[in-house]
Amino acid sequence: MRESPVVVALGGNAIAPPSHRTSRSAQSELVRATAEHLVHFSERPLLVTHGNGPQVGDALLRSERSADVLPRLPLDACVAGTQGDLGYVLASCLDDAFRTAGVRRPAVALVTRTVVDAADPAFQDPSKPIGRAYGEDEARARMAASGWIMKEDAGRGWRRVVPSPEPREIVEERAIRSLLATGAVVVAVGGGGVPVVRGGDGTLVGVEAVVDKDLASALVAADIGAEVLMILTGVEHVAIDYGRPTQRDLQEVATVELAAHARQGQFAPGSMLPKVRAVLRFLERGGRRAVITTPELSEKALAGEAGTQVLP
Repeated sequence: MRESPVVVALGGNAIAPPSHRTSRSAQSELVRATAEHLVHFSERPLLVTHGNGPQVGDALLRSERSADVLPRLPLDACVAGTQGDLGYVLASCLDDAFRTAGVRRPAVALVTRTVVDAADPAFQDPSKPIGRAYGEDEARARMAASGWIMKEDAGRGWRRVVPSPEPREIVEERAIRSLLATGAVVVAVGGGGVPVVRGGDGTLVGVEAVVDKDLASALVAADIGAEVLMILTGVEHVAIDYGRPTQRDLQEVATVELAAHARQGQFAPGSMLPKVRAVLRFLERGGRRAVITTPELSEKALAGEAGTQVLP
């Protein structure tokens, strides 16, 4: 495939139902439906990234509750484990969707590490929500019992927050390039990648943090020379004055205008702001176009006919 790659970043709405008690089969059905929306990418080199915040939170909760019989799992191990699990489900569903559409193209899931800076100030100010949301009273009780840091998350309840350092390097970037060159659909950089720091001797060591998956997706998209970064989420457009009578959906917007809206505080820190930051960063590093929309509109969005189209 000679065309430039497309990177599709799947948000939580595309891979996990809103209820934390939803069955495994229900989650697989949602992932399958999302995979079917991606079949139209069959002629393009395709890298699929995804979030894993709810799954990481569940893995940590299981680890806490079984600590009397099993060793607690560190956060980086939970990121790696859920990355592998979701990668398996996504690759299987993508295989099925492409085969049903008559496309002979394998999907490959790759556990991915992301290098962060040990001196990143994020380690002193945990801000990344993970796991499910709690009411305020339950959240305060959990903080007292477990020592977790929890904050209110954009009107969606209280969630545990952990450090979210800036992604600096995708360790498996060359492997991703090689797999794309074979024609495979690659699932990688799940949950932003397993956060690691590089020692003076080059050794990589996992750290207790979570990398924002949209920022990591923007980094890998720029590194592999992707033409388009598409962030698929639960809304059709980015909007300003969201939830007010003056709300306005952004159809096509230049980076300078979008950045101005971000500086004015138009986008919620735990919701749309990371996506906006990611598309701006991708375009600053040479990307041609970024899109934010829903999985259902991804085909029209790739053609420039739907979603919020962000241009340099």
